[in-house]
Amino acid sequence: MMDPRLEAIVERMLDKCIFDGKYQQAMGMSVECKRLDKLEEAISQCDNLNGALAYCINLSHQYVSHREYRCEILRCLVKIYQTLPNPDYLSICQCLMFLGDPETVGNILGKLLSGSKDDTLLAFQIAFDLFENENQAFLLNVKNHLDTLSLQTSAQTLPSDQTAGTEPSADAQMTDNVITPNGNAHTVDPNEVVHADRLTKIKGILSGETSIQLTLQFLYSHNRSDLLILKTIKQALEMRNSVCHSATICSNAIMHAGTTVDTFLRENLEWLSRATNWAKFSATAGLGVIHRGHLTQGRALMAPYLPQSGAASGGSPYSEGGALYALGLIHANHGEGIKQFLRESLRNTSSEVVQHGACLGLGLAALGTADEEIFEDVKNILYTDSAVAGEAAGIGMGLLMVGTASEKAGEMLAYAHDTQHEKIIRGLSLGIALTVYGREEEADTLIEQMTRDQDPILRYGGMYALALAYRGTANNKAIHQLLHFAVSDVSDDVRRTAVLALGFVLYNEPEQTPRIVSLLSESYNPHVRYGAALAVGISCAGSGLSDAISLLEPLTSDVVDFVRQGALIAMSMVMIQTNESYDSRVGTFRRQLEKIILDKHEDTMSKMGAILATGILDAGGRNVTIRLQSRSKHDKLTAVVGLAVFTQFWYWYPLTYFISLAFSPTAFIGLNSDLKVPKFEFLSNTKPSHFDYPKPTTQQTTTASVKLPTAILSTYAKAKSRAKKEAESKAQEKAEAPPSEDASTSIQVDGAAEKKAPEPEPTFQILTNPARVVPAQEKFIKFLEGGRYDPVKVAPSGFVLLRDLKPTETEELVLTDAPATQATNAAAGQQGSGAAAMAVDEEPLPPQPFEYTS
Repeated sequence: MMDPRLEAIVERMLDKCIFDGKYQQAMGMSVECKRLDKLEEAISQCDNLNGALAYCINLSHQYVSHREYRCEILRCLVKIYQTLPNPDYLSICQCLMFLGDPETVGNILGKLLSGSKDDTLLAFQIAFDLFENENQAFLLNVKNHLDTLSLQTSAQTLPSDQTAGTEPSADAQMTDNVITPNGNAHTVDPNEVVHADRLTKIKGILSGETSIQLTLQFLYSHNRSDLLILKTIKQALEMRNSVCHSATICSNAIMHAGTTVDTFLRENLEWLSRATNWAKFSATAGLGVIHRGHLTQGRALMAPYLPQSGAASGGSPYSEGGALYALGLIHANHGEGIKQFLRESLRNTSSEVVQHGACLGLGLAALGTADEEIFEDVKNILYTDSAVAGEAAGIGMGLLMVGTASEKAGEMLAYAHDTQHEKIIRGLSLGIALTVYGREEEADTLIEQMTRDQDPILRYGGMYALALAYRGTANNKAIHQLLHFAVSDVSDDVRRTAVLALGFVLYNEPEQTPRIVSLLSESYNPHVRYGAALAVGISCAGSGLSDAISLLEPLTSDVVDFVRQGALIAMSMVMIQTNESYDSRVGTFRRQLEKIILDKHEDTMSKMGAILATGILDAGGRNVTIRLQSRSKHDKLTAVVGLAVFTQFWYWYPLTYFISLAFSPTAFIGLNSDLKVPKFEFLSNTKPSHFDYPKPTTQQTTTASVKLPTAILSTYAKAKSRAKKEAESKAQEKAEAPPSEDASTSIQVDGAAEKKAPEPEPTFQILTNPARVVPAQEKFIKFLEGGRYDPVKVAPSGFVLLRDLKPTETEELVLTDAPATQATNAAAGQQGSGAAAMAVDEEPLPPQPFEYTS
């Protein structure tokens, strides 16, 4: 029981804040005191209602550590929002998504689609913003609810005689009509046609087809990958080093993620064909990263390697397994069209390598959908107790049930105790951790069970469960637990993972991470140092944070090879899309990577880290960053899950490709009401060099090799000494002679050249839609006054819907061509048929036919 006198003091304080107009303090106190009645009172009396509500949403996400209470606050805010004369539907739908209420979101979108053109643009903008949070299961439910609403509406608008099933009148037959589900004709209302068109468009946005297609076109058209860097890496490697060979193929995939450019593979088919067994699996899977998002053509692209049903295929099981994994990467989080094919492939094979690829592919394609049938299929593979297939089955089950806190986690834990295979236990421990993604205190019982287990592999899974349950919350209890395990557990694996997990808990406050792990980064235990490096890499990814770079710099030259590897990868994650003019240490780091790759005496582990780091620095054709939160501060489910599985590359290299799930395009793409990309200009109010692409490397720097001491003969040394003396005596004679006229003029010319200062760099830059806008640049983006287009929502990047203020004028459209879709036979080491698909330097098209007259 609370003392009523204390309550009275707090009540008076709250009332005084509201009376004095200190509304933000009143809101903060109300949230801390759990007095939602006072929160409503403070918001209702505030002049700027929308601003107050936005402030409260921010409060709930940043400072409320209890998930259930956070949901209560958001329900209260949604209730207030809906009473406003002009509700902020963008914020309402974000709250409803966090609350898991797809029906209300569907109702709001349905209402807006039936309204004016501006309302429709707002509905499209909401759909794009929801899509950015990457919650496939929620978006599918919204889409299904919209379908239900449209069916109800069409049934209500049918004429009564036609609903009864009678023959249409002669008048109806004379007008435009369509056949209804009961076989009768129905006159088409123009408003219905418009509504149907809008509905088709919004379903395309929610399913991801529109966004993914536009992103694909942007990454292809703006690709700035530097193939010379890859060429240098390839030339510097020893022929026999399969680890570095695989790392180079992986680096190429990351460098070209989503661009569909596979030129490097086509140009090096013979070199590529050296990949055997699991390296071949990895090489084939890399195509999935390069072609990520090619939803319509994904299966056709991978056709040369996929298992052939019916006929006995002579293909390698490693290629087939890799191709199924690649299909999962292409359709990650958008697998409606490919799930059935992957299920059939899984059922029709007895090869554990193919099963491995199919389980990973199914987990990726059906991410978070909790599909019971798929779960049973993957569970059957787990129960075969095959180490290789079982590991992928454990991860696949976790990906499928991500964030559901399903009771099936208990089944998985029971099997982990029964099996003797370490691989299966490890796959299951990660899978169990994925099921409690984002569940916070709800996951505490399972976390307690795993972290107290005698098996170190399950305790290791417990660290991931802590990391994912409390991802991006900076929860003190979770940080305290992880730090405790980081210094006290007897297993190095558990300690390393406990430190690494801090990166996931703290990514919403990246500035805190270097401070919290700074002592751990100096630990005597190399596993702890490695964990500290990756923790900083994960939480500060894409930030270019100075403290993070300072902490990682000494670790990149650590005495232990795998610590250097972790530090190099982490540094590239922090520096992604930061150039040399923004931070000079980026140039130093690039040169360090080149030196490590070219050094014949460097350890394989460090070399592998340097090769992967090179790919990450220039990921996605230099047009993507690693972003774990959307612009509305929601966690990007796919990105967080992708990085969690990526960190498993310590045990299994093919899982490196999961990092591609965390890549987020840094693009501003303005769209008109037809979801086309019009050409217009906007302002970046800072020096162009700060956020420009890195300069392309030249042949001289890329072919530079480590210099070895030259043997010098005694006769050569004497001759050189004699020549030097003669040169010195000639120079002295010349200095004593009076200067000629020519010499004096040349000195003056040189002086004039020296005095001429270079032109100052402009302080702004005009960008054309669509444009690359990196995160640090976002605060400098402004729309030009008096322009043709006005944004529905003021946003510096992402998909932005535009109102056309001059609709009568013709529009110039860009991004109209999709990239070509020819499959490559590169990964199998066969000569590709047809021209190279999407080469970087394409031939110009022949001119149009014309008549020649003299």
